[in-house]
Amino acid sequence: MTGGRTADVGLSAEAVTVRFGGLVALDGVSIDVPLGRITGLIGPNGAGKTTFFNVCCGFQPCAEGTVRLAGADITTTTPAHRARLGLGRTFQQLKVFTSMTVRENIAFAAECADIDANPLTQLGLARAGRATRRRVRTAAADLVALTGLDDVADVPAGRIPTGRGRVLELARTLARGPQVLLLDEPSSGLDPKESAALGDLVVRITQERGLGVLLVEHDMDLVLSVCHRIEVLNFGRMLMSGTAEEVWGSQAVQDAYLGAPQPA
Repeated sequence: MTGGRTADVGLSAEAVTVRFGGLVALDGVSIDVPLGRITGLIGPNGAGKTTFFNVCCGFQPCAEGTVRLAGADITTTTPAHRARLGLGRTFQQLKVFTSMTVRENIAFAAECADIDANPLTQLGLARAGRATRRRVRTAAADLVALTGLDDVADVPAGRIPTGRGRVLELARTLARGPQVLLLDEPSSGLDPKESAALGDLVVRITQERGLGVLLVEHDMDLVLSVCHRIEVLNFGRMLMSGTAEEVWGSQAVQDAYLGAPQPA
């Protein structure tokens, strides 16, 4: 999938630098995540992809640089504040509440959107409590339908296959109504058919909800098929940025992944 950038940038990182002692994990990295587009972030192991995600989410401070969400500077804000502003993230390791049903997992995430509201509302004791519970039930039902989890909606999450678990994780992240999604290796543990289906779902959700998506993924078939633009990291530095065709045809990218040929 190809296409240019839009003027509406959901997430923007400018000249981000992270140091761990004498090691420079990220060196002046700048990446924009436009709304309504899927941006890929690829690179060999150790390139700095997860570190970049952690900076965006607030888990890792940066020594230099700025991170903005919908134009607001969030560089020094907490992860919880960023989530409330509309930043969602999934993780490489799948974690669900195994004893809760799929529907309950999604409803719990939707309810967390009211975490700063009146504590009595959280307990269902305030006047708005019933309205909140209706909103949560409706949101969960809508996301079950949107993500195609109807057939396992009332099954404990610990009993569903990994492929369905990945979809559940996505639905649970969507329950908070994010503007920007950071997807960290969402196809991990999936077979090619499941990975392709997940990619189709991410494309549809991006189009229907106008989200900005930043995708870190080692499944290159998935990256090349869904991303409008791809950013390439190598040893903490930006190697190149371009369309799928440009990145796939780059000798520099092939050298980074496979190792540059040595002179005879």
